[in-house]
Amino acid sequence: MSDSNRSTPVPVTILTGFLGAGKTTLLNRILSEEHGRRIAVIENEFGEAGIDNDLLIQGEEQIVEMNNGCICCTVRGDLVRILGELAEKRENGLLHFERVVIETTGLADPAPVAQTFFVEQDIGEYYLLDAIITVVDAKHALKQLAECHEAEEQVGFADRLLLSKTDLITPEQLAALEARLRAINARAPIAHAHFGETDIGEILDIRGFNLNAILEIEPDFLEDVSHEHDGGIASFVYRTDKAFDAAKMIAFIDVMVRDYGNDLLRYKGIVHIAGCDRKVIYQGVHMLLADSIGVPWAADEIRRSTLVFIGRNLPKQAIHEALDSCRII
Repeated sequence: MSDSNRSTPVPVTILTGFLGAGKTTLLNRILSEEHGRRIAVIENEFGEAGIDNDLLIQGEEQIVEMNNGCICCTVRGDLVRILGELAEKRENGLLHFERVVIETTGLADPAPVAQTFFVEQDIGEYYLLDAIITVVDAKHALKQLAECHEAEEQVGFADRLLLSKTDLITPEQLAALEARLRAINARAPIAHAHFGETDIGEILDIRGFNLNAILEIEPDFLEDVSHEHDGGIASFVYRTDKAFDAAKMIAFIDVMVRDYGNDLLRYKGIVHIAGCDRKVIYQGVHMLLADSIGVPWAADEIRRSTLVFIGRNLPKQAIHEALDSCRII
């Protein structure tokens, strides 16, 4: 890949959701609407029928340019390879796109797709994981969440939740569903998408996966609320105004990822490290962790650390106590 565009990485949105949720309806709208955006849509279905045949030829892997300037691809195997091929064609002027949307199969755990942007250096430098958007079938979601762990994980990974088929349930049922979704993932804003009709600006270029960027837009995004659900995926927040010892924090992260990595869906936070005048940003997926140095703490700003954990049966009390032991008293 050329280095010419690495200063401005291509944003990528992962679109997930359980079978029948309405992902393909939303994608068909993206591929056909005159929205003025040049989007490469990757259908990561591994052999399943997905995008309507009128829009995409099934069979061998295809890259099809749509009339509105969007590009649609099928992936039957290696996502890294197709991302690399798209980047090469873009660099060589053969394809023109500004952002990428990846649709996962309805039974997929979004983690492997998200992890691609952590473990593949070329991919991680050329592309920017913008957000994970999960489409939820409002009519059947509560049953799916109770019976299928994949449905729970898709909600747990989400940076935004889009509810489809809300016209098929009562206001009381909708309220119960939204409460259940917030119990799994308290941080993801919820919006409605009727037959794929949603503001594209609400799902693209939102920097939902980049904690530092989203906090600049929504300072209260990590408000101090804990939500739990027995036996399933839950989220909780840890806050402290005391500085962390750098060595102890590194050791904690190592142990946490080693012991609980399989059950950690998402974890991210802004941390005050003693002796560092900048915010330290942590974010991870399962056992893969990325850290970076963020913006400086403002002179009048309380140097408060906030960490969010979303996972399955996580030992909340033990994690809180371990973090307490990392602080400088």
